[in-house]
Parts: sequence; C-alpha cells; structure tokens
Amino acid sequence: MQEIFNRRSIRKFTTQQVEPEKLDKLLRAAMQAPSAINQQPWEFIVVQDKANLESLSDTSPYGKLIAASSATIVLAANKNYIKVPGARGWEEDMGAAAQNILLEAVHLGLGAVWLGVATAESITENVKKYFDFPDHILPFCMIAVGYPDGQENKFVDRYQADRIHQEKW
Repeated sequence: MQEIFNRRSIRKFTTQQVEPEKLDKLLRAAMQAPSAINQQPWEFIVVQDKANLESLSDTSPYGKLIAASSATIVLAANKNYIKVPGARGWEEDMGAAAQNILLEAVHLGLGAVWLGVATAESITENVKKYFDFPDHILPFCMIAVGYPDGQENKFVDRYQADRIHQEKW
C-alpha cells in the first residue's frame, strides 16, 4: 500500500474545493477503522465554509493553516458509545480513524495534516467552546484537507533499523 509510504503532512492548499464524494470517501474510510470492543465512539464535523474555517483556525496556535484548507474534519469521541467506563481505548480508536482519513486523502490525490486537539487542555477547551460540545463529546483532533499547493505526498525513507529489538531490549 504505497499511500503509507507516500503520506506527508501537507500544510499548503490550493483554492480548489474538495468534491463532496471525496469528503464522503474520507469519512467512510475513518469509520472503517478498528475499534476496541467495536465501540466506534467517533463523531465528525465537516467544516467547509470559509468564514467558519477562518474562525476555527483560531482555536489552536498551530491551526492557522485551517483557514486555507478546503475542508477541515473535526474528530470527536462520544462517551455514550464507550462500552467500558473509564477505559482509554477511545483514543486509539480515534487515532486509527484519523490515520485512515490521512491515508485515504493520499489515495484520492489530496493533501491533509493532523492537528492535535486532545494533546493540550487549552486547545481542547477552545474546540469544545467553539462547537458548544456537550460534556459527553470529547474533541480529539482536526484534519485539514485540500489539494496540495507546492507540497506533495512522496516517499521519504524513515526506517531506522536501530529501533528494532528482537525478543528483549
């Protein structure tokens, strides 16, 4: 699967809009992700309106590129779908969904970049307030998507044999 090796964080986008059928494919790919106990805790918000993208870009100090994206997909977990109370498996589920979006974007000729939300309490709070999330919705990340402008998804060898251990440390 060449998409795994070619995927790069694309931070610059053209003004070309991503077609609705491609956005649909990204979301379908996300929902095919593996999920602990098959709980599928994900919820998605697709933001495409330019004014909304501009204001959403202010929710994170790293989010300025959101304003130039064709669409940004916000991934959040719904606590009501988490089958084991207190379990942290939802984060792995959401990470797998995000990775599927990123790989499908490459497959579709798009660029995308993952912007962490759950990684910082201040960003989490900003996103919660922006969308007026109820308490049972946990923001996880945002993925800005568009057609690459000057950057490309291409192979860069990141393999490091010295980080592989056999049987023990």
